[in-house]
Amino acid sequence: MAISVLFVCMGNICRSPLAEAALRQQSALSGLSLIIDSAGTHDWHTGQPPDDRAQTVAAKNGAPIDHLRARPVRTADFRDFDHIIALDGDNLRNLQAMEPVDGSATLSLLLDHVEGRAGENVADPYYKDDQAFDVTWADAVAGAKALIKSLSRSQAV
Repeated sequence: MAISVLFVCMGNICRSPLAEAALRQQSALSGLSLIIDSAGTHDWHTGQPPDDRAQTVAAKNGAPIDHLRARPVRTADFRDFDHIIALDGDNLRNLQAMEPVDGSATLSLLLDHVEGRAGENVADPYYKDDQAFDVTWADAVAGAKALIKSLSRSQAV
């Protein structure tokens, strides 16, 4: 059975779709079969595609995200996904507050999975220039690579 991962940021138009794309890309390279999605703790952008700048950086790196649409986190996600990974501490706290009693997903920050970066946030590029999206992409890839390594070990057990 494939491991499932849900990435979460605030609006699901910048960081979480980039993390989803990075993990899809790393999963394909590794051959590890995963179910991957993304969502937001707020519903402001429901149904909208990712930010144009996020789409540009993802496409530039061979991981197009123009087909994705923003959605909010649902209560069922806490049961349906094995891992729910927040992109920053505020959204992790929002997830912890939303988590139902019967939730079974493991909650964490993306950079908790990268050696030496536990507790760090993936910076929100939304109010910054285009280069900030490159930094976010690099963090998403670092997190995705570390996740693949960790999830590969857990599937081998």
